[in-house]
Amino acid sequence: MTLISLTPLDLSLAAVLILLLAGVSWRLRLGVERRVLVAALRSAIQLSLIGLVLKVLFAQSSLSLIAPVALVMLAVAGWEVMQRQRRRYRGPWGYGIGAVSMFLSSFGVTFLALTLVIGVDPWYQPQYLIPLLGMLLGNTMNGIAIALDNLTRHAWEARARIEARLLAGADWGEAIGEVRREAIRSGLIPIINSMASAGLVSLPGMMTGQVLAGSPPLEAARYQILIMFLIAGGTGLGSIFAVWAGSRRLFDDRQRLRLDRVKARPRGG
Repeated sequence: MTLISLTPLDLSLAAVLILLLAGVSWRLRLGVERRVLVAALRSAIQLSLIGLVLKVLFAQSSLSLIAPVALVMLAVAGWEVMQRQRRRYRGPWGYGIGAVSMFLSSFGVTFLALTLVIGVDPWYQPQYLIPLLGMLLGNTMNGIAIALDNLTRHAWEARARIEARLLAGADWGEAIGEVRREAIRSGLIPIINSMASAGLVSLPGMMTGQVLAGSPPLEAARYQILIMFLIAGGTGLGSIFAVWAGSRRLFDDRQRLRLDRVKARPRGG
């Protein structure tokens, strides 16, 4: 079984659905038609460009070329984490907490998977490294963004209770412990739901791609199980570290709650 190639005409026919969605949005006055069209155009351009980049990387297999691509992916993911937070940390912390958390979790899990589980030689072969890192970064990014957003929002809402615990003699970790646990739980919900519904409600992307490319379904299922376990581990570790670093930033060395270190984003921003 060989993969059926898609022509520009095939993609144009699929794009009719995007135009239909934009038209429905305009007709119902939902106000998202422009965002739908821009998002669709961006995805088409970005995926086409990354396809050209990967074609070059696959032919070279050079770490000096692969590393900048991986760092760009991390940089963009860090920016997305910051943009999705209603209350952002001021200064470099707003970007750094998410970016460092993803670097430690996604890059670490990817390296372990390539060297210990899959056994790729060399470990930086782009046809394994880039797709695996991309899936880990994308899912870890969502988990960390949700966790940090819930952390700052709940800390703001529970500020009186947190300060009361501090006055009663609790340290910063005890004072914000409940908020921190809830933030971590919220970051894990998407991947938990994905694992629970995989195979029954949906066929995940990697398995679908391998099946379409002609791989045996059972082998595709094994790879998808591996990917989901890696994503769950990366998301969990990344969320835990991000929430710990973020909650620590909310307190100074004198155990005082410092919500002035975060700023609310305007609702239109």
